[in-house]
Amino acid sequence: MTHRIFGITGWKNSGKTTLTVKLVTELIRRGWKISTIKHAHHDFDIDKEGTDSWRHRKAGAGEVAIVSDHRWALMHELADENEPSLDEIIARFSPCDLVLVEGYKREGHKKIETRRRDGRAGDPLAPHDPTIVAVASDFTIEDSAIPVFDLNDVDGLADLIEREMNLGH
Repeated sequence: MTHRIFGITGWKNSGKTTLTVKLVTELIRRGWKISTIKHAHHDFDIDKEGTDSWRHRKAGAGEVAIVSDHRWALMHELADENEPSLDEIIARFSPCDLVLVEGYKREGHKKIETRRRDGRAGDPLAPHDPTIVAVASDFTIEDSAIPVFDLNDVDGLADLIEREMNLGH
């Protein structure tokens, strides 16, 4: 199965996670089945020190699955392996209407760039990245070659994603 992929990208503290969460909520409200991927640039942990799964992983297990009657998660320790590609991760996903990807600035899928006045100062990404189809910002941006939305215009951004991804009921 080929998954539709759309991204939310931007510099640190630019509002990516907040916008991603709002878009997931809105797109699900509209009837779409959404999955997400969050790229982390650091040594993150989803199980806390002392938990059983943490103890399994620290003992050397290469993969640890946590399973309950509400959810399951699979953690894979990379050891000497390279970080998997976005495509390799998406290939593990169950069927859905859309995968929203937070981060992965340099991948080739369509994206919205987030910008916040109080976010990390960095050069705008859109002028040098043709995969960015819109900007969502908390301040006015002049002379943009692509549409600019208010960072809180979740309806407008969800409409854009539906159009760009050819989602139609």
